[in-house]
Amino acid sequence: MTDLEKCMESLIVIFHRYADEDGDGKTLSKKELKKLVENELPTFLKTQKNPKTVDLILKDLDQNKDQKVDFEEFLPLVCGLSLACEKCYRLHEKKGKK
Repeated sequence: MTDLEKCMESLIVIFHRYADEDGDGKTLSKKELKKLVENELPTFLKTQKNPKTVDLILKDLDQNKDQKVDFEEFLPLVCGLSLACEKCYRLHEKKGKK
């Protein structure tokens, strides 16, 4: 498997690890999403000033308003954070070349 394929597999496995906690396996409840963010994105969570961050994330991601997040709804969180991290990466690269 290539590095990118491994990353994609990890993303899928991590999502389902948390989605399986309530036996559903297909979606993240608010509790499961909170646990995923706390355990898998602790640095992101620490930088947030709002104690209702997970509530806001759920509201933003939950396109069909069922109070759960499926894998397709989860991906924009990962993409958005990846884009922000890539911007930081480019800034550090630019500073290193000066």
